[in-house]
Amino acid sequence: MNDLISFGEKRSYEDFKKQIPPVVLPLCDSLRDFCFSLGKNVIEDIRMHRIVFCKSMTFRWFIDIEPQEESIKIKIQKDRKGPQEILLIKTDKDVECVKELIQSAYNTIH
Repeated sequence: MNDLISFGEKRSYEDFKKQIPPVVLPLCDSLRDFCFSLGKNVIEDIRMHRIVFCKSMTFRWFIDIEPQEESIKIKIQKDRKGPQEILLIKTDKDVECVKELIQSAYNTIH
């Protein structure tokens, strides 16, 4: 389900990609593909400077991706009351390491 749901001015990922620094674009694409691979109920919400991935229409987000100049700032949330994990991703190896955390957050969100 690659439906785009956004409030305000709707933007596509193609439009958003234009503002992502070329050095981190492959990392963003990889994280995005992985998030969509988690299930058919994953929803992408393109915001001004970041992308939020939610589980179903309840908008229970599990990952927030914000491209930086040379890295990607990732916030992972497993529940509304618990603390968010905040990570900086700089390499493909970092992406591979964080996939388990993303999968766990996705599975935990109800």
